[in-house]
This record gives sequence, C-alpha cells and structure tokens, in this order.
Amino acid sequence: MQTHNAKRVEITIEAIMQKRLTDALTAAGVTGYTILPVFGGSGRSGPWSREGQIGRASGMVQVVCIRRPEDVDELLDAAFAVVERHIGVVCVTDCQVLRAERF
Repeated sequence: MQTHNAKRVEITIEAIMQKRLTDALTAAGVTGYTILPVFGGSGRSGPWSREGQIGRASGMVQVVCIRRPEDVDELLDAAFAVVERHIGVVCVTDCQVLRAERF
C-alpha cells in the first residue's frame, strides 16, 4: 500500500484557549483537526493534573492536525499567534498517510 508524506502537528494549550486556537486554524485554511483532553503531565513548573479542578480554566487540551508538508507553515504561524502568550506546546513530527487527498 502506498503512503504519502505528511506532518502531524500537536498543540497542547489551556482549554480556555481552545476556541481561539481553532478559530485561528480555520482562518489559516485548516479544515480538519482533532481535540483531545489532557488529564495531566509535568513541565517546567512540575507535575499537574485535572484532579480536583472545577471548570475548564485550569485544564488543558491537545489539538492534533495532519497537513501536507507544504501547508504546515500557515498552520504554525496561526498556532504561534495564540500560543506565544499562553501556556502551550507545539510539536511537529513527520508521518505517513494512506489517503493524501484527505489532507
């Protein structure tokens, strides 16, 4: 089966910023993404979790996008405009997809 090169972009950001991020991605031409809950982790400030938190303000989500390599720069510019002033991590990895026309 033939595969095609793509980029997987994972953006972990405060849940309260989710709509701002997805609006920015949509404006940049991103037509598909998946939003996942993030239950906890550890970073510069040490371990954290959602346990005992009330509301969305202190939670995190991860927005995952798969794009053609030539289309990833616009996505990253849009994501960075949101993430640069907030807690967040942006990761880009190479991946392979089966149906390139979907991305």
